[in-house]
This record gives sequence, structure tokens and C-alpha cells, in this order.
Amino acid sequence: MTAPDWLADAVFYQIFPDRFANGDPSLDPPDVVPWETEPTRDNFFGGDLAGIRAHLDHIVAVGANAIYLTPIFEARTNHRYDAVDYFRIDHRLGDLDAFRALIDEAHARGIRVVLDAVLNHCGDGHWAFQDVVRREAGSPHVNWFSVEGFPVRVEPDRPNYRTCSGCWYLPKWNAYNPEVRAHHFDVARYWIDQGIDGWRLDVPYFINSSFWREFHRVVKERDDDLYIVAEEWREPEQWLTGDLTDGTMNYTLRDLILGFTADRSIDAFTFAEGMNRLRARIPEGYHRGMLNLLGSHDTERLLTRHAGDETATLGALSLLFSAEGAPMLYYGDEIGMRGQNDPGCRAGMVWERARWSTVLFEGVGALARRRAEWPALRRGTQQVSALDADTVLVSRLWEDEQVATIVHRGQGVVVDTTVHPELRGDDAWTADSDVSTASWRVPAQGVVMARRALRGAAA
Repeated sequence: MTAPDWLADAVFYQIFPDRFANGDPSLDPPDVVPWETEPTRDNFFGGDLAGIRAHLDHIVAVGANAIYLTPIFEARTNHRYDAVDYFRIDHRLGDLDAFRALIDEAHARGIRVVLDAVLNHCGDGHWAFQDVVRREAGSPHVNWFSVEGFPVRVEPDRPNYRTCSGCWYLPKWNAYNPEVRAHHFDVARYWIDQGIDGWRLDVPYFINSSFWREFHRVVKERDDDLYIVAEEWREPEQWLTGDLTDGTMNYTLRDLILGFTADRSIDAFTFAEGMNRLRARIPEGYHRGMLNLLGSHDTERLLTRHAGDETATLGALSLLFSAEGAPMLYYGDEIGMRGQNDPGCRAGMVWERARWSTVLFEGVGALARRRAEWPALRRGTQQVSALDADTVLVSRLWEDEQVATIVHRGQGVVVDTTVHPELRGDDAWTADSDVSTASWRVPAQGVVMARRALRGAAA
């Protein structure tokens, strides 16, 4: 079994629900802050499902056809990685009817929706954990968690139960318990039955693989086309065995791209070597399942990482959209929002167009259109090479079409195609730039993308 075919054509858009759009102020909590407030780890902005639904046209305009939502289940925090009930929509976001309306309208626009599966831990307010706090050893749920003794100390500095990374308000599920597994698999089935298109697995490396193997079976029994993608920051191949996931969040690709375009900690030769090595590590059939990203709710903003340099940022985005795998945009990166890592990267979405980066918004739109119009950009096999220390070439080949992207971070370069095998040949290139069969002229800090039909290529 390999990754679902639709992922080859997918462009994802990640939304942190509390910060995207406030579509129903009647749901606002009493302590809601004004939309322009500086984000903290505790404040609520009032974003909700109605707000997402009202801005689906923006997601289409960006060129995305899939949404990844960070958690939406009943919780106590603004990030909602502390679920208190996995079968209820958080009351600040809406209700089941609002969720179904969002799913229906998204699907009507050709947009798929993937939810966050936070199954390593819950919130300390979860009903099962609270039952253990109240009834101690007499609770029928006492073995759903790993409690060292009684009374249960739900305290910041001295929790006496296993947690997620030492965070006291995130008690860790005992995933070895068959009752916990049954609960989690019921959660997976329930939201699939509400119409979702897949699951992103939060910190899956904290749970044994036998659990995820069974989770995979439960999900795929519903529909082979459902997407399962693991959060993974280091080694992707451990998840790509055919019975765990369809892909991982491709943080390794992120490190390579930003190392070249933002930090300049690596040159084009190191970048190309790293990209080709990464591709070789991913089994065939899973490249399309990789969720490629440059920013997320767990990182600094893309433009911030590039020190405000829009041109360099667009170079990074060009590499993202040219790579094998599904590109993902973190909300607001397409308009140039800024912010350091959590909580700075979680500000309210800017909806005043006058404050948008036209360079980035139009650039992202152009990249998405190219990806939609040129099949090789979505489905072609990938080869990456360095033309010099500051110039990267990504070549994608699909049937009788070749697409090439050159990203240059220097002061301008003329590429002689006769000395580069990936560009050589008599077939004419089509591009918006100064490109011919003999040479490509790339301006300072420039990007050139071109395609050609290959005569005599295998059909």
C-alpha cells in the first residue's frame, strides 16, 4: 500500500483555528482579546469554524485544495492540544452542525480537510482523567493513565503521573490499555464518518508503533484514500513501511531549503546532495505523501526567518512548490505575516489587503497555478543539482514533459544549458523569462521556471 494518489495534486493550507477568522462573535469567550492583540500562550482571539468557512475563497485564491486544521475538539487552551472531549467541537469554535457545514462547503470547492490526531495525551480536564483524580484507585479509568500514587498531584512542578514532555496539564494516555485504544479508534472512525479526509498524527514518536499500525488499519478500512501523515522532525523512513502512515511532515526538506535561502548556512552543492539523499531515503510510492512545509505553528514565520527579505522568501517558496510531495502553506505566510516562534507565529490573520505583501501573495498564486498547469511539477520524478555555489536546479520529469526551476541567491547568472545535462537538448523551453535552448539568464536573487515537451519521450 502506498500514499493516496490525490496527494500528488494537493496543496495544503494549515490553519490555527483561534487565529484565522472570527465568523461568529456570539461564540467568543468572555476574555476574548481584540484581533490585533499580540499573541500569548493564553489569550483567545475568537477564531472559529464559521470564520474558516467564510474565507474558503481565500484558500482557493492561494491555490490550496486541502486544509490541515490544528485541534478543534473541546479543550481549555487556545491551541487545543489538551482535549477534554474528543467527540465534541470546542464550544468557542462552533458545534457539529458548523463543522459539517464547513466540510460540505470545502468539499464543494474541491478542498479536502485533515484533522489533528492528538492521541499521545489529553488535557487534565478530560473526563477520564478527572474521574481518576476524584475516585483514585477506585476509578474504572485508573489504568487509562500512568499514575504513580494518590492523591493525584495536578500541579505545575510536581505531577505524579506521566505527561507529554513534562507538561503537567497534558497527562499521557496509556496506549497499551485496550480500552484506551478502543477509545482512540472510535475517535478516528467518528470524525471520518463526519466527512474528514485524513489525520495528522501529533507527536506519534511518543507512542509505540503497534498502536499506529492498528490505527492505520482502522482508518484504511474506512477508505484507502484517507491520508495519514506523521509529525516527524528527523527520520521519515521509519514511518513509510506501508502499514503506519502515508507520509510525514517534511521538516528535513524545510531545514535544507531554509539553510540555503534564509540562513545561507549551506551552499547549493550541499543543498543538492541533501535533497537527493532525502529522496533516496523515501520509498517509491511515498514521495507524493510527504507534507512539505517551510513554516508551521511550531516555527518562526517564514518572512521572519528570512529577516524580512521578500525576494529570498519567494525563492524558498519556489523550491517548496517545485519539490516532490505536497506543499503546505501556514496561514498568513502567503501575505508576509511576521512573528517569532510560539506564541509569536500564532497572531491573528491579517485581512486588510493593504497590509499584505503583494510580492508574496502574487508569487504564491503564480507558483500554485504553475503547479496546477504543469503535471510534471506535481507528479514528475525529481533530480536536484547545483549549477554553482549559489544556484540550485530542480528538474521534474513526467512522461513527455520536463519542468525545471532555477533558484539563484547571488548577483545574477547566465546558465549555459549545453554543459548541464538536465537542461541540454533541442526541445524548446517555455517560460516567462529569458530562456532558450542555449542559455538561461537568471537575475540577481532570481527564480526562473520553465517547461518543455520532450520529443520522442516515452508516452
